[in-house]
Amino acid sequence: MKEALIEWRSHTATDVEPPGRLISRSKGPSLSARALRFLVSLAFVFGILAATVMLSGCASGAQSEKSTSGNAAAKTAKTAKTADSTPTSQGGAGMDQSGAQPGEEPLYTASYKANGNEIAVIKTPKGVIKFKFYPEDAPNTVAAFIELAKKGYYDGIKFHRVEPGFVIQGGDPLSRTDDPMVGTGGPGYRLKAEFDPATNKQRHLEGAVAMARTREPDSAGSQFYIALAELPMLDGQYTVFGQVISGMDVVRAIQVGDVMESVTIENAN
Repeated sequence: MKEALIEWRSHTATDVEPPGRLISRSKGPSLSARALRFLVSLAFVFGILAATVMLSGCASGAQSEKSTSGNAAAKTAKTAKTADSTPTSQGGAGMDQSGAQPGEEPLYTASYKANGNEIAVIKTPKGVIKFKFYPEDAPNTVAAFIELAKKGYYDGIKFHRVEPGFVIQGGDPLSRTDDPMVGTGGPGYRLKAEFDPATNKQRHLEGAVAMARTREPDSAGSQFYIALAELPMLDGQYTVFGQVISGMDVVRAIQVGDVMESVTIENAN
């Protein structure tokens, strides 16, 4: 519209002679000259008004378009942020456990006191897996797992995730019914992280048993995984609380959907 306005002014100046030239042609302005000057002035005023209206309309349209684009961009960014900030079992290092945002579920302190001799026994259709615990490195995580197992919490739960050469993962109660939200379930509480290298010296060796969590450190619940290989990149990121002592061949044979027929604890208090 700036270009249109410039063109309009050029057009007016070209077609209409300046009043000074009209005056120089006679001793005084005639009626026709005065009428002509009046018409020129009137045309000029109307031209200015028309250009102003046109420019105002363009500016208003541009502002509206900018506002619409801005709103659309903001909505898209908000959606992307929401999708990006929503935790999933595939996020982070591949061990995330989804669920309520931290703060919505309480931190839990188990009352069970491990004696250090407990052995977890997981019976599956493929065979039996046994692992020992590390109560000195992850006392609360060990105690909470033992409490759940003693209550029969894990019985009937499936391994819902298998990543060859990486991990097998289970412990979500939603897997019992193949709920489409499997991977997001838990016991209704959170466990404080116990993976600080200063207090937990256990590493992700083949057969290491550790807790899954969301992107928030203090968000583990009941989901756990067993490492299918040495995974040093996960050290100091997830709480290692046990180590397979027999049945590693069974661990390698587990497939998605295989059921934990029972999870019991030997030598428990």
